Amino acid sequence: MQNNYTSEKLPNGLTFMLKEIHTVPIISQWVWYRVGSRDEPPGQTGLSHWVEHMQFKGTQKFPIQELDHAISREGGIWNAMTYLDWTTYFETMPAYKIDIALELEADRMVNSLFDEKEIESERNVIISEREGNENEPLFHLNTAVQKAAFEHHPYKHEVIGVLEDIKNITRENLYDHYHSYYTPNNAIIALAGDFNRHDILKKLEDLYKEIPPGNEPARFGDAEPLPKKEKRIEVEGPGDMTYLQISYRAPKAYDSDFFALTVLDSLLSGPSSLNMFGGGSISNKTSRLYQSLVEKDLAVSVSGGLQATIDPFQYTFLITIHPVSFPEKNLAAFDNQINKLCVEPVNPAEIKRSIKQAKAMFAYGSENITNQAFWLGYANMFADYDWYLDYIKKLESITDQDVQYVAQKYLNPERRVLGIFKPTQQRS
Repeated sequence: MQNNYTSEKLPNGLTFMLKEIHTVPIISQWVWYRVGSRDEPPGQTGLSHWVEHMQFKGTQKFPIQELDHAISREGGIWNAMTYLDWTTYFETMPAYKIDIALELEADRMVNSLFDEKEIESERNVIISEREGNENEPLFHLNTAVQKAAFEHHPYKHEVIGVLEDIKNITRENLYDHYHSYYTPNNAIIALAGDFNRHDILKKLEDLYKEIPPGNEPARFGDAEPLPKKEKRIEVEGPGDMTYLQISYRAPKAYDSDFFALTVLDSLLSGPSSLNMFGGGSISNKTSRLYQSLVEKDLAVSVSGGLQATIDPFQYTFLITIHPVSFPEKNLAAFDNQINKLCVEPVNPAEIKRSIKQAKAMFAYGSENITNQAFWLGYANMFADYDWYLDYIKKLESITDQDVQYVAQKYLNPERRVLGIFKPTQQRS
């Protein structure tokens, strides 16, 4: 994919990111808002996720019963996601039908209804979703580890919110959140595909230029000090397997250490995908932890996870314990690999292979038009588009000394959270 793109900004603060790709006659539009679970006040966790749901409940121009038909009958797909730092909506359409998606997003930036009946209906949906999640061992474990990892920062909460808050959030809470954060100066609209940038820009300007900017919205991302000692937690519940989750404080995406840690992640557990929309997978059988845990019948599987965030979040390993093994044995083998990485020279050939795998994973998450539109906006949620354009070059610059340095800096056992899920009974 070519990297030529256009960036334009309206007087009201709305930014457009446009990339022409004429390989197939489709266009993908992503509308990004700088609002996620980190922007929710105490007692109102889950607001951003709930507002996302309400954006599918209609406007005067696009009533609820017409919304899905407006996209699907034209051969398009659409969806939305809410995360820690952002909320996004996308449509991928046949190029000659993109106008309906452009008009829909401009309308629901300001005209979503937030009907009381729909709010109460969606409250039940979200409560059911939350209660369903709590039956899943990994959700239960991750929620406990995430809460233990942060004392002050809103990153300690799951995006879906705390059940008590979901039960008590009002229409006023939801509408105020929508009105505060769904403003042109808090948004980026990214399009990639088969269009003429001058023509599409004119359409976008006509749709959005009269929408007034909003006030600078409140932010709740308080600074979080580094942990002073290791925390260990145990979670019990119905399930089939025992899990071990090991979480360290990670650097923010814009930190130069992020790229060395990405290579370390590839080396230890296999490369992680940064594209939360999707984009292929790569076997982790050459990784150190796979060979020392899975091949030794200590674990059924092992994976790592590093996400691009505004503030320092978590670098997490998840180990599924083999039925004939125990968490303690896996932890000892895990710590042995971390200690080796911190004190023994790393083979440059191993680093080269890890970089190659991380680059391949990145390429899989960038290869189609929908993913290209995704990256145009996504990179701007935590950095800027140059971060994406320079990603491969920065990975290629990482050395064995860089990897060992970030291992020593971030994988400190005194600054981690260990979580163990133990099944109390087999699932029925």
